[in-house]
Amino acid sequence: MRLTDFGLCGAALAATLAVATAPAVAQTKLLRFPDISGERVAFCYAGDLWVAPAKGGSATRLTAHSGLELFPKFSPDGRWIAFTGQYDGDEQVYVVPATGGVPKQLTYYPAHGPLPPRGGYDNQVYGWTPDGARVLFRSLRDANGGSVETALYTVTADGGLPVKLPMPTAGAGDFSPEGKLIVYSPLFRDFRTWKRYGGGWAQDLFIFDLTTDKARNITNNPRTDRDPMWIGHTIYYASDRDGTLNLYAYDVTSNATKEVTHSTKWDVRWPSSDNRGRIVYELDGELHVLEVASRQDTYIPITVPDDGLNTRPSHYPASKNIEDFELSPKGERVLFVARGDIFTAPVEHGPTRNLTDSSNAHDKWARWSPDGAKIAFVSDMSGEEQLYLIAQDGAGKPEQLTTQFQAMLFAPEWAGDGTRLALSDKNGTLYVVTVAEKKVTEVAHDEFGGIRDYAWSPDGAWLAFSMGNRNGFRSLYIWGVAEGKVHRVTDDTFNVEGPAWDPEGSYLYVLSDREFAPQISSIEWNYAGNRTTGIFALALRTDVKNPFGPRSDEVTVEKAGDRGPGAGNGKDEKATKGDKDKEETAKEEKGKKKDEIKPVKIDFERLAERVARVPVDADNIDGLSATKGHLLYTISGAPFYDRDSYGKTSLQIFSIKDREASVLVEDISGFALSADGSKALVRQEKAYNLYDAKPKAKDKKTVSTKDLYVNRVPALEWEEIFNEVWRRYRDFFYVRNMHGYDWKALGEQYRPLVKYVAHRSDLNYVLGEMVAELSAGHCYLQGGDYETPERAKVGLPGARFELDEKAGHYRMSRILKGDNEEERYRSPLTEVGVDIKPGDYVLAIDGEELRGSDNPYRLLRHKTDPVTLTVNSKPSLEGARRVTYTPVFDESALLYKEWVDGNRENVSKVTGGRVGYLHIPDMGGEGIAEFIKWYYPQIRKEGLIVDVRSNGGGNVSQWVLARLGTKLLGTRFGNTGDFPRTYPYTVFHGHMVCLISETSASDGDIFPHYFRKAGLGPLIGKRTWGGVVGISGRGPLLDGGQVFVPMQGTNDENGNWVIEGHGVDPDIVVENEPQAVIEGRDPQLERGIAEVMKAIKEKPMKLPTRPPDPVKTK
Repeated sequence: MRLTDFGLCGAALAATLAVATAPAVAQTKLLRFPDISGERVAFCYAGDLWVAPAKGGSATRLTAHSGLELFPKFSPDGRWIAFTGQYDGDEQVYVVPATGGVPKQLTYYPAHGPLPPRGGYDNQVYGWTPDGARVLFRSLRDANGGSVETALYTVTADGGLPVKLPMPTAGAGDFSPEGKLIVYSPLFRDFRTWKRYGGGWAQDLFIFDLTTDKARNITNNPRTDRDPMWIGHTIYYASDRDGTLNLYAYDVTSNATKEVTHSTKWDVRWPSSDNRGRIVYELDGELHVLEVASRQDTYIPITVPDDGLNTRPSHYPASKNIEDFELSPKGERVLFVARGDIFTAPVEHGPTRNLTDSSNAHDKWARWSPDGAKIAFVSDMSGEEQLYLIAQDGAGKPEQLTTQFQAMLFAPEWAGDGTRLALSDKNGTLYVVTVAEKKVTEVAHDEFGGIRDYAWSPDGAWLAFSMGNRNGFRSLYIWGVAEGKVHRVTDDTFNVEGPAWDPEGSYLYVLSDREFAPQISSIEWNYAGNRTTGIFALALRTDVKNPFGPRSDEVTVEKAGDRGPGAGNGKDEKATKGDKDKEETAKEEKGKKKDEIKPVKIDFERLAERVARVPVDADNIDGLSATKGHLLYTISGAPFYDRDSYGKTSLQIFSIKDREASVLVEDISGFALSADGSKALVRQEKAYNLYDAKPKAKDKKTVSTKDLYVNRVPALEWEEIFNEVWRRYRDFFYVRNMHGYDWKALGEQYRPLVKYVAHRSDLNYVLGEMVAELSAGHCYLQGGDYETPERAKVGLPGARFELDEKAGHYRMSRILKGDNEEERYRSPLTEVGVDIKPGDYVLAIDGEELRGSDNPYRLLRHKTDPVTLTVNSKPSLEGARRVTYTPVFDESALLYKEWVDGNRENVSKVTGGRVGYLHIPDMGGEGIAEFIKWYYPQIRKEGLIVDVRSNGGGNVSQWVLARLGTKLLGTRFGNTGDFPRTYPYTVFHGHMVCLISETSASDGDIFPHYFRKAGLGPLIGKRTWGGVVGISGRGPLLDGGQVFVPMQGTNDENGNWVIEGHGVDPDIVVENEPQAVIEGRDPQLERGIAEVMKAIKEKPMKLPTRPPDPVKTK
């Protein structure tokens, strides 16, 4: 090991420390969340807990489980280790002997989750009380709805009900040596992948006095201060104020702060102390220990003798990772793209073939050639996505057709003659590749988006596609192979896309939004465009008839001699034989002509005007395909937020001859047609069913996916996933300069860590660290293939227990009111017939005695049926009654409703009912529902407080602002009543303020920014998160994991970037001081009330009264 001694180098060097460099010999890396006690360190590796000598050496496994075990913390005497574990699927607090043994569960209330990696883990262990009696942990158990505002709790090492520390919100924390103070951060964002962050959510540290409830700020810089550790009279913590997370020391006596470490390349991650004089931390995936007195830093060389279970190659099922599917030209076999490999599977009989079998590549977008011999697909096996061919039976190696692409590619489409392939890339460029010459031709470039709906004419001479316009609509284009020219077919008046060629070459069918019979809102006088898409046929030549013109049934007149007695008499035998020969020859010629593909000719002049509407009702139509005599397409119900559509997606078939549409298959999530148009493969839930592509086809064949297997090599998969994530950010990050960072160099910095990954969650960690270097919001990763146990359900009563220590029994301290008419807010103990009230003692749960030393949630764990409580108004079984309730499994919505209702009632009480209040929890389904629910009932108030504190973001801020920003233009009166009807009908006419907080995020940032810009009122509270670059997923990773790339930034009207990285500043800064909140106050809300009432007094905004009746007798 290497030691670096700074203790004898003078005062300046004693205050700082250059982080020691690890030796050249590689040890085990990605040792995470360490702690130290005596001569041992504990850490997490590959999802399990290990202990090792503090001087280095071989580690010893402490836990082994399919779930994760995280955050080990030694007890002060070193005998126990508390940690967070997923033994029951969700994260709970456990203790285990430091020498090994059976873990003991301490907490039982259901953890929130599973949370995305950026949210960390619920019930995260931080340490112990100085006397070793209780474990300190952070939990979301009392958070309001989806709130990120967590709190700190302690639980005895013997179990029992956890106790919340008095601070209203808290992230990381550590007790002072005597236990009367705690240093903590009121905010928690420790797992956010955003380095050098300086928005409103950046953590600061406070010292909280547990006896007086007063807090004192000890750090105050724009960036992050986190991971506090209290050693003697000094508080150590990590901060990235100079660009990289390093250790700093704050002297409690002198209030002086000094930098301790000076890493410039790697963050000092997850430092933890023994509270005596040593700090252990992660650096470049390895562990270091710092002796704070001598300033001596020591690298700890540790080898973990892991059995490699998570990295072991295996024959692995791929059916749960199916990305795409297609039929062979005549429908005998099915192409599946699954877990990065290309498969063909039989419809009924024969083997399933893995054609590519490559853990080190993500193969996708497979398409069968028209003759069935080859399969084209996209693969990144070369390091970049390129186009390949492979024999359909898997013989031979893939043939690479392209080498020049350096961006994500989309599905190749074969020309009907099999000589060319069309494909596009993420830059919006459409290409054609000739198979024989491997020549790539650029066809078109869409500067307003991607080109994804390209389709070849039957003869392969023309390529139709759509491109975007400035107004957001798309227009139809056709490219000719022979002339190499693009023809614009339609203008930007209507949206036109999804071309499909008539197999006979007479028409080009398209989808276009031209039906505008709007859906009327039942809440306000407004509309929504829905069911607007129709199908239209463009006649490709001037001599083509209208396929849906007038029809008339006429008599067929037979020619003389064609029928009747004696027809054919007088012909000799030789002549008859000659006629038969002619008939056979005619049949052969007819068969040849049937197989021949007619050249498609197009008269481009006035082509867009030669349009006929296909006689089907406009609807939410998509996926248009044309076969001989039929059109196939899907119809879906209108989308809703947080509710299923009223109509499932169905596959429809339209008979051109009969001019009738019918349902082919109900309730589908995708379909593919065979090239000859005879078969349709449909995905229904998890099944793939084959139907004849004709009306009234009922028989189906289910295609088995049970034999889709890959030869999985995790190390190769993880390297592939790393490279793909790196490319996704290169390709899609919203600014081309990558915020000034050398993205290639960052990839090279983090790529070596991938070979040390021993668990899929560690890969997410490495990837998160890499993308975090870009210093942008919404750099997210989640998911991937690793096993966790099913999360246990807990039969919650919608109430809170408290221990009556004198009586030795639990009682209900409060019952959450809820709203039982709305399932989301159903509160079990308030339902009809449930006889229980606050203060009642709970003596037993389902007949099992509830003792004061127990945790009531232990008895409620795994309860999914109605639960029976034995309750009494006194702590005795005498006179007790049995009460049965139907449980809920998440109380966060009830806690949220209790908080919101309390705010609304307070505002109404203080203002005499003159001011309304509404809270918007996010800018998604829940948020818009809450807005609709509470905006309209309060629309005639004189003032309105719009609260977006802790708003989780989404995309509906425009909807909300459109309502709030509507101005009163006039009123209307009728014969009855003297209260006016406003014009517009639903308009709020009064004063508004908006409350914001550090955790108002994403679209919750954008909303207050434009609220102020629209002049709706002042912003009150704290500066917001500052993350407004919109994200997109761009498809799954090889193992089903997801990566989200920030793709669209926010600018002001002058073209300046706004909000990102800073947040939205309030007009009036108000801190919700802990002491005030503990007293039951909300200073931010109080200031909001005061500002609205002040505005009402200074400038009343009342609706006009009824004017005098007009007299029109003169």
